[in-house]
Amino acid sequence: MNIFKKIYCRTYQFALKVAMPFLPYRQPKILTNYASLCDVLKNNDIKNVLLVADKTLIELGLTKELSEQLDKENIKYFVYDKTVPNPTTDNVLAGLEMYKNNVCQAIIALGGGSIMDCAKAIGAKIARPNKDLGKMEGILKVRKKTPLIFAIPTTAGTGSETTIASVITDSQTRHKYAINDFVLIPSYAILDASLTLGLPPKITATTGMDALTHAVEAYIGKSTTKKTREYALNAIRLIFDNILVVYKDGKNLNARKNMLKASYLAGLAFTQSYVGYVHAVAHSLGGKYNVAHGEANAILLPVVLKKYGKSIYKKLQKICLALNLCDKTLSGEECAQQFIEKIEKLNKDMNIGTKISQIQLEDIPALARTADKEANPLYPVPTLYDAKALQSIYYDVME
Repeated sequence: MNIFKKIYCRTYQFALKVAMPFLPYRQPKILTNYASLCDVLKNNDIKNVLLVADKTLIELGLTKELSEQLDKENIKYFVYDKTVPNPTTDNVLAGLEMYKNNVCQAIIALGGGSIMDCAKAIGAKIARPNKDLGKMEGILKVRKKTPLIFAIPTTAGTGSETTIASVITDSQTRHKYAINDFVLIPSYAILDASLTLGLPPKITATTGMDALTHAVEAYIGKSTTKKTREYALNAIRLIFDNILVVYKDGKNLNARKNMLKASYLAGLAFTQSYVGYVHAVAHSLGGKYNVAHGEANAILLPVVLKKYGKSIYKKLQKICLALNLCDKTLSGEECAQQFIEKIEKLNKDMNIGTKISQIQLEDIPALARTADKEANPLYPVPTLYDAKALQSIYYDVME
């Protein structure tokens, strides 16, 4: 990256870090059950709600208890169940139409990150009806109040119930981008680990590695604070201690609770400290080839950490020492190597591969430009790379 772009990126990131304590960041209020959710709706005189889910969750019966509670309280709900992985602008606009046609007053998102991304984007369009979704790409492009958004995660991965981000794929161009605004942080969240008990092992693994990526990227970036480092470190500890347990025994409720807590903490960390090139590259692959986000992150995380090299040795050493993963007599490089090897072993133990078969050689320059556009100048990465330098990451994971 040329010196002038580097100066621009670091100046931009420094300004955001200085401004962060003064920005309207908030955490969602945690509700304990569906009855308390209905109490909030009634206290706000909300009679009609849009429920964003997907057909699989409905078929599994995960929406039944919520539906029964809404029926009991005479609150009408209208279900949008066509959200796809890597939700599209078409999904958002269809959900928006259902919201408007049924005079809804609030949004409930029950599902994984894709569901919550779609719900948040619907909220953004309600707040800014005359603004195209694509024009909201970036940071602080919504800036108007959304309806109340309730987030009920059924995976322990994205932490989207805590974050300012909604990641959407343009249905026509397949460009995947993030809308980042504080108004998109859900007003309320229900963290119920029992909703994650039915996750199959593969989804358990990839969503858990997604949360690990959030925590690690938040910790090693240049915009961390004491609080975000604490959130990230606790999330990493919980994931290392529990992810293989839930992968092998999906009915272990205590381990599921720990993973849901880890996802939440990682979300708190990266919302304030941001992510890095792992996410930028993963988003480009999700947009172009519909690669599952968690799987892409899992495969890319050790690759990108190796590319950062000595710029992250000290921070990875601190993680290792705090979690007793390496001996204090080892050098920063040796600790970093052990940390990366642990991530690679987790992937191997959970049958996550090392390559992404969809990548086509001729697509790599455009993919790298997309990642560059997303990451720079927003993400406070340990080392700055331009599009040309980012191409090597794609080569490393291409079959």
